[in-house]
Amino acid sequence: MSENREIAKQVIEATGGKENIASFAHCATRLRIMVHDKELIDQARVENIDKVKGAFFNAGQFQIIFGTGTVNRIFDEVEQLGIKGTTKEEVKKQGKKEGNVFQRAIRTFGDVFVPIIPVLVATGLFMGLRGLLTQEQVLALFGITAADISPNFLLFTEILTDTAFAFLPALVAWSAFRVFGGSPVLGIVLGLMLVNPALPNAYNVANGSEEALYMFGFIPIVGYQGSVLPAFFVGFLGAKFEKFLRKRVPESIDLIVTPFITLLVIITLGLFAIGPVFHTVEDWVLHGTMFLLDLPLGISGLIIGFFNQIIVVTGVHHIFNFLEIQLLEKTGSNPFNAIVTCSMAAQGAACLAVGLKTKNAKLKALALPSSFSSFLGISEPAIFGVNLRYMKPFVMALIGGAVGGFMASLFGLAGTGMAITVIPGTLLYLNNQLFLYILCNVVAMAIAFILTYLFGYKDDKIEAISEGVQNNEPVQKATKTSSVTASNVSSTSNAPIRSENKAQKKEDGYTLRFPSPITGKTIPLESVPDPAFAEKHMGEGYAIEPTEGKVYAPFDGVVAHLMNKSKHALILEHESGVQLLIHVGIDTVSLKGSGFTAHVQTGDTIKEGQLLLEFDMVRISEAGLSTITPVLIPAGIEEVAAMNVNTDTQMTANKDEIMVVQMSSKVN
Repeated sequence: MSENREIAKQVIEATGGKENIASFAHCATRLRIMVHDKELIDQARVENIDKVKGAFFNAGQFQIIFGTGTVNRIFDEVEQLGIKGTTKEEVKKQGKKEGNVFQRAIRTFGDVFVPIIPVLVATGLFMGLRGLLTQEQVLALFGITAADISPNFLLFTEILTDTAFAFLPALVAWSAFRVFGGSPVLGIVLGLMLVNPALPNAYNVANGSEEALYMFGFIPIVGYQGSVLPAFFVGFLGAKFEKFLRKRVPESIDLIVTPFITLLVIITLGLFAIGPVFHTVEDWVLHGTMFLLDLPLGISGLIIGFFNQIIVVTGVHHIFNFLEIQLLEKTGSNPFNAIVTCSMAAQGAACLAVGLKTKNAKLKALALPSSFSSFLGISEPAIFGVNLRYMKPFVMALIGGAVGGFMASLFGLAGTGMAITVIPGTLLYLNNQLFLYILCNVVAMAIAFILTYLFGYKDDKIEAISEGVQNNEPVQKATKTSSVTASNVSSTSNAPIRSENKAQKKEDGYTLRFPSPITGKTIPLESVPDPAFAEKHMGEGYAIEPTEGKVYAPFDGVVAHLMNKSKHALILEHESGVQLLIHVGIDTVSLKGSGFTAHVQTGDTIKEGQLLLEFDMVRISEAGLSTITPVLIPAGIEEVAAMNVNTDTQMTANKDEIMVVQMSSKVN
């Protein structure tokens, strides 16, 4: 039996057997499996199967990371063992059906709000900068006072800080139409109707300077500036109603009749029924949230700081987006952010403690970058990859988060925005809160780190797990290694060195120099919003935030593999045998090739500077996906002795050198 066949067999057994697998698919790097019973999965056993670089649950799928090339072979072997594969998109659709009604509803709620969060993040940063620039201490540095600031300048800052919330219903209704299958442009128009200037302004009605209109003598009609739930349900019902009409209106008049009836019916319902009802519900939710946040003696911070990351584990934390939007819209500040930040920082610190204490190279390589990811505001890699796996670090982090949240509540900390936390979150506290914000996070991190280091982790536990002492079944211990580790990879922001990319023979091996294949800003892999790349399961390298949707060949070689259907990823092979994976965007395989144009095929010979692939950045963004593109050398190439990459640098394709790789010998 071949090695890959044996691995496939172990995967099936560890996930509960053939009977437990509902469907499975693969993308460029991982198997994505839907199971009937999650409890039958032995995750520790899966993680110790040879060639497995990690495993975790996400969006109702059990994802097993194998890496480029390997995943294709394992997928084929699983099919050979009698389990029929499906497309990744079908697996994702099935994943959306997982969980109870509440979990599915929250997941859908999150699908609507996630695409508009970047706009709200930018608005929060504008608020923070405005607070900084109008502080007396800052103005004094320029020899001026608040009275000297131009009214026109203040008006400009109000445009930056108020627009997103004034027209928030248009953003929400647009996104809801997109999620529920309607025409997004109709969602935009309906959302704008909810805030039409002809209606009494919601803010003015709230402060008493304007009165609501009353239809039929008892239905209050106002604008819905800053409201969320009315726009959400207008978008939901509007999309469903439009789809209903399109199935019944003749094609010859569909273009005119369907939009007309949809807008007429839904805005009527929106103003007379949906708006008044759900605006009231919205007020109830806000009052309940404020009641919790206003509990005395820091109790609210203690409760939220402790339970926040537990809620993240359940996968229903997207409801917090709605709560934070409500806080910002009604009060202009976000105390929830300060508390949640402490809980995330604590998870990162607990993970860091594990990484520094363990002598296990595999765990150390996983824990250290995962902790850094938490400090950038993404705690899932630390939670699922390390802390929950050994449980005590997770509990110690909950304690640290509770103490930090308690302090944040006592000090009355409140951010000017949402969705960014820990280190990036400092930008939300520039209005005289920065010191206290840092203090609360440092205390949360210190408590979580010390408790974990002293009491929360011992290497004997990982030895027991890695030996497979679980369910009394022996497990094959992983023996995979890679010479490309965090210890021998350096990053620099110095100006790139210009040179040829040909293999240069030296006494100690070969040096390969590669120019950037894409124009854009380079960032560390740890900043990629996908644990498979951020935790470097796939290999070492960097990522690019592209400013142009084109991929060029960084060297002479061949196209070792192109994802034929999705066209979102390709593997290039240098004449020395070194392979380079270029993975355009995150989860862009779900687009099924829409927005991608390939100019090469698998097996084609390529020349440096040749245009290989074009991608529509707008199409990717409209789908709610990230355009961040990982570029890396797959793990397991032991001939790579060292690597140097330029990060946090603006690169021009075919011009600026981005990667220098030292080879101990040719791969083939």
